[in-house]
Amino acid sequence: MANHKSAEKRARQTIKKTERNRFYRTRLKNITKAVREAAANGDKNAANEALKVANKSIHAMVSRGFIKKQTASRRVSRLALLVNKIA
Repeated sequence: MANHKSAEKRARQTIKKTERNRFYRTRLKNITKAVREAAANGDKNAANEALKVANKSIHAMVSRGFIKKQTASRRVSRLALLVNKIA
């Protein structure tokens, strides 16, 4: 338990940050999963729509500082390759 005022504040900030990161981490997984499932089902339209949502959401996470720009680009690129493989 924190004994100093500054340590108590840091503890509060850590709790908020942890919750925020958990939200974004879960959202990232769910978005990716939606694209992969649509691609696995062979539904090109649904996969493209899911990819649009994923692209926007992932790059929003970059602007919030959750993930780095290159990481976001790599993830979107891999999802796009997956969607483009659908016949």
